[in-house]
Amino acid sequence: MDFGCSDASIWKEALSAYPSRIESLSLTKNKPNLLSLDQFYTKHLPSLLQQRNPNPFVTTTELSDLMRWKLTRGKWRPRLLEFVEALDDVVVRNVSEKAFRSLPDLKKAVSEICVLKGVGPATASAVLAAYAPQVAPFMSDEAMEAALGNSKDYTLKQYLIFADKLQNKAKELSSEGDTFTPSDVERALWSYTIGKSASPQLIEDQKTNPKRNSKRKRKN
Repeated sequence: MDFGCSDASIWKEALSAYPSRIESLSLTKNKPNLLSLDQFYTKHLPSLLQQRNPNPFVTTTELSDLMRWKLTRGKWRPRLLEFVEALDDVVVRNVSEKAFRSLPDLKKAVSEICVLKGVGPATASAVLAAYAPQVAPFMSDEAMEAALGNSKDYTLKQYLIFADKLQNKAKELSSEGDTFTPSDVERALWSYTIGKSASPQLIEDQKTNPKRNSKRKRKN
């Protein structure tokens, strides 16, 4: 699935496979906590943030769990978690509230969160995506590579370019009746990449005969 693909059904299939990819990764990579962490990030945290409207915020505990999710789904960097766990809860609440209030200005919102020690643009994007998936996609390795090429530039400038591309892709895919958010696009790209590395033949089959494979029951 190339980033330029405009077939919404292919993107929808990749997105729908996200839960099974998480489960597969937790088993094959010995990450038993990934399932519960992903439930926290994709279900519980967004619900909490919406309940806190009109002045949403995150706590240090929630930010720590979000960091665990990010590092477990991606590359483990324990030093970052140590920094976040040591943050003052009042500071985290105030900073995150200011960041959420800055949306949809992603440049300002990311800059607000990045004042916290251990929090860079990628982690900031995860915080914003939990509250506003229709604006802010998570800056994952897999989605960055798919959208921008083999880029390792995890800066605010690069995130804004990345977010713009995923926002435009979400609009393009939503034009045919389906509704996609930038966060949906990120998860579809992540899901596709993880599935491809786990089962390259399945992905190749999907390219050559997408209709037949869309009816095939996934076994992950």
